[in-house]
Amino acid sequence: MRSLAGLWVAPVVLVLWEVIARGVADTDFPPPTTIVVRMHELWFAGPITRVFLTDAAVGNLLPSLGRMFGGWILAALLGVVMGVLLGRSRVATDYVDPLIEFGRALPPPLLLPVFVVLFQVGAAAQPATQVATIVFGVIWPVLLNSIDGVKAVDRTYTETAAVFNLTRWQRLRLVVLPAASPKIFAGLRLSLSLALILMVITELIGGTDGIGYQLLQAQRSFDGAGVWAAITLLGALGYVVNSLFVLAERRILRWHRQAARS
Repeated sequence: MRSLAGLWVAPVVLVLWEVIARGVADTDFPPPTTIVVRMHELWFAGPITRVFLTDAAVGNLLPSLGRMFGGWILAALLGVVMGVLLGRSRVATDYVDPLIEFGRALPPPLLLPVFVVLFQVGAAAQPATQVATIVFGVIWPVLLNSIDGVKAVDRTYTETAAVFNLTRWQRLRLVVLPAASPKIFAGLRLSLSLALILMVITELIGGTDGIGYQLLQAQRSFDGAGVWAAITLLGALGYVVNSLFVLAERRILRWHRQAARS
C-alpha cells in the first residue's frame, strides 16, 4: 500500500516539469513529452521484425547491455569464488587484506590506459578493455560481502555438518553457501548498479558505441533532447534491472525469510 500511495509523486513531478520547461523554452531543458518523442525516434521507431528497435538501438543499446552484463557476471563469478575461499581461511584473508584494500581504493576509470596496454591498442581490443574496467570496479562488493558472509556462518552449523560426516564440498554447498547467501546477494545487487555506472563511464571516455557514447555525441551536437533521452533511458534501465534482481533475490532467498520468521 505504501508503494502504491507514493505513485502520485511521479505524475506530479512530470506535470510540473512539463509546465516549467514549456514556460522556460530552453533547448537544454526540454519537457518530458519532447524527451519521449526523441527516445522513440532514436531507439524505438524500427521495424516490427526487430521489436521496433532502430539501427541506433541495435548498434548502441545491445553492445552496452552486453558489456554491462558480461562484466557483471564475470565479476560475480570471480568475487563469489574468491570470497568463499578467503572467507574459509582466516590466515589467507589476513595476507591478502592489504591488497584488497589497495585495489578497491583505485578508481576503475583511471585504469583504462593500463587495460589498453594489456589488451593491446585497437578497435577489436576496445570491448575487452571496457569489460575489464567494469570487472575491476564491481568485483569488490561481491568479494567483500562473500568473505563477510562466509566468516559470519555460525560455527554450530559447520560443526553439526562435521558430526554427520559431510565432506568439505557438501558442507560448502549445503551449509556455508546457503548461510552466506543473503550477504552475497547484497554484494551482487550493489555491484549491478556499479556495473551500469562504469559501463557509461567507459563509453564516455573512449567508446565508439553504446549509450554513453551516444549521449556524448548528442551533447557535442547540441541535441538537448537527445542528451535527456539517453539519461532517461539509463535511469529506466537501472530501475528495471534492479527490480528484476530484487524479484529474483526474493524468490531464491524465500527460504531464508521463512526461517527468520520462525
